[in-house]
Amino acid sequence: MKTIIHKADSRGFANHGWLQANHSFSFANFYNPDKVHFGALRVLNDDIVAPKMGFGTHPHNNMEIITIPLKGVLKHKDNMGDEWIPVKPGEVQIMSAGTGVQHSEINGSADEDLGLFQIWIMPNKQHVKPRYDQRAFDINERKNKLQTLVTSIDENHEGSLKIHQDAVISRIDLDKGKTFDYILKSKNHGVYVMNIHGKIIIDKTTLDTRDALGVSDTDSFEINVEEDSSLLFIEVPMAF
Repeated sequence: MKTIIHKADSRGFANHGWLQANHSFSFANFYNPDKVHFGALRVLNDDIVAPKMGFGTHPHNNMEIITIPLKGVLKHKDNMGDEWIPVKPGEVQIMSAGTGVQHSEINGSADEDLGLFQIWIMPNKQHVKPRYDQRAFDINERKNKLQTLVTSIDENHEGSLKIHQDAVISRIDLDKGKTFDYILKSKNHGVYVMNIHGKIIIDKTTLDTRDALGVSDTDSFEINVEEDSSLLFIEVPMAF
């Protein structure tokens, strides 16, 4: 099994006043040649957006973009006809940029910070028709069991959002003292484990809140839970 540790305090950080951004991988003015991507995973940003503020209209193409609100309310607008759609914690948003899309994302609250993860995954199909989707997921369905959020558009998996990549994004909330075995799709895949909060051990490596571990070259691995923990798994092909 191959692992790479990314401690929370090793991430790139940008303070824009209205935006506090932590970058797990090279992004904007943060560049680290050892943190350009993890397989098909290109971006994992951990953002705090001030009330009423946000990202003005801007373009994307040929990227699968997944947004997971953690607190507050996100509002989304795009040139595909979606007009200030709210996305709340418990919901997940996906956007296949494909041939090109213009969108805006803002904090929909006047007095509460917006916290979110934004994930970019490199697609396995170029120049597809842009598309948008979002879905609510029951928090109770990830209590000590894996909850699948996003899968490939080419797979017949009910209940998940779809992207143009052979990837799986999932979450789990684990109680202290539990163990959990994560099983990968194939040995060509790796999984980036983000500890949203808590304390876990994987392969003798301790992960505290916002620490992450990339795991590859294995069929499965065991997670030992030292404190109540919430985990995000981003499983992607490694051949990039």
